[in-house]
Amino acid sequence: MPNQPEVAVVGAAIVDIPLAPVGPEVFSARSTPLARIAMSAGGDALNEALVLARLGRAPMLVSVVGDDPAGDFVLKTLSDAGVDASCVVREAGLDTGVNVVLVGADGERRFLTNASGSLRRLGPGHILPALESPAFAGVKIACLASLFVSPMLSLADTEALFDALQSRGVVLCADTTRPKRGETLREAGAALSRLDYFFPNLAEAAALTGEADPDAIADALLRAGVGHVALKLGGRGCLLASDQERRRIPAVPGIRPVDTTGAGDTFAAAFIAALLEGRSFRDCGRFANAAASLCVETVGANAGTWTREDVERRFAGMK
Repeated sequence: MPNQPEVAVVGAAIVDIPLAPVGPEVFSARSTPLARIAMSAGGDALNEALVLARLGRAPMLVSVVGDDPAGDFVLKTLSDAGVDASCVVREAGLDTGVNVVLVGADGERRFLTNASGSLRRLGPGHILPALESPAFAGVKIACLASLFVSPMLSLADTEALFDALQSRGVVLCADTTRPKRGETLREAGAALSRLDYFFPNLAEAAALTGEADPDAIADALLRAGVGHVALKLGGRGCLLASDQERRRIPAVPGIRPVDTTGAGDTFAAAFIAALLEGRSFRDCGRFANAAASLCVETVGANAGTWTREDVERRFAGMK
């Protein structure tokens, strides 16, 4: 793996405690044994950085954690994976975010989050200094791992951040969650217009655009100025759209999802890895689908033991 970071991922770094499988019956039982309960590092940006490192790329993470044992755990996880954490800020008096993830029998999940933890404290003061750091000097692609997550990062702040990143000549990407305060394409369009690549899922993009049909969603995002849309469609694969091309990429067949936590982050990271390798738009989508299919076969966002070779094998078997 190259020593100088080539990708900067901006966003949350927290601790996940996934519980699976969990159904409504747990709320009427005094005690429910589960096959396994384990703590893992998580958060959208951290997940993407770990996947990029697993795929042999050189990521750096830009985030904030507390000066507490959970923060120690996050930083050790990054160090063990070879992710540059020199721009992860440790803030005294702040609790590192902890998410309890309730995973249903169908693999879908619900989150219990710490409202005052680091997940919602990331702001420009934590991010902008990273752009001047030595670690950032070789960055070719930057990704904001989730629009709308941090209340400390307004849309105006996001526009300013994107402008600062673009002024450094990087390819600009973003993933998203559902708009937390009801933001629509009208409010968010100026920020989105800066993006070279955007990786929303269908529900997130529908809430943002007010459209339900994938093609109508892609049209709305392209009109807003997004360069390339990679719309995640879950078990139906993804829709890739730009002004030059549009195509559906089917999901890897025969996959039985155990836990979908981190699948979108894995998709985004694998797509970025493929971009770094000069693959076509179509093949970036296929490679991302292949990686996401491996993620959902294990409980936890980054708990699986899959390798790049596994991704390449699934990629080679796709149409």
